[in-house]
Amino acid sequence: MSRSTPRARNAAATRQAILDSAITAFTRHGYDGVGLREIAAAAGVTAILVNRYFGSKEALFTEVVDVSFAQPTMVPQEPADPADLAALTARALVTRTAPEADHLGPFELMLKSAANPRAAEIMRAGIQKHVGARFTGALRGAHAEQRAELGLALLAGTWLMRRIIGTPALRAADPEQLTTQVTRILAAVVEPPAGSGPAIG
Repeated sequence: MSRSTPRARNAAATRQAILDSAITAFTRHGYDGVGLREIAAAAGVTAILVNRYFGSKEALFTEVVDVSFAQPTMVPQEPADPADLAALTARALVTRTAPEADHLGPFELMLKSAANPRAAEIMRAGIQKHVGARFTGALRGAHAEQRAELGLALLAGTWLMRRIIGTPALRAADPEQLTTQVTRILAAVVEPPAGSGPAIG
């Protein structure tokens, strides 16, 4: 018993070091831009050990997506009052896409890996499991899943234009004014469609 505890503790630390290295590598370079050798080297282990803990590059990427997408970045963790959801999400978007803000790992991971069909499939499942489910669950009325995906498209597009491409009008926009504008657009997604009854199922 006294010998098994240190081994288990070291194994957990090694696995976490590999996962942390993979999150950084896939976010910076995308699924096709990095291999297990590079991830292993940054974690201070061998590629064989990466396979031992995760099984394959695809399985490692799947866990990276799950961990990265699980953290709320814009859509509130708890279902908000529908009256507040658009404003809360808009403010988070404007704050997180400001020029001086930290980079948004999940969005960069998505952008840089989307060209690979299998990576896109994994990310699609991650979106549905985490932010998609969170957004859908906060909506009332019909077609909640479709409306949630439209909302996510707005968030991703604004992030891309304002933070990655850096278009001048969005980059220099007054935060309060931009928040108000985005809130109005998101309200069309958040508010139940006219004549919509309670969501079924």
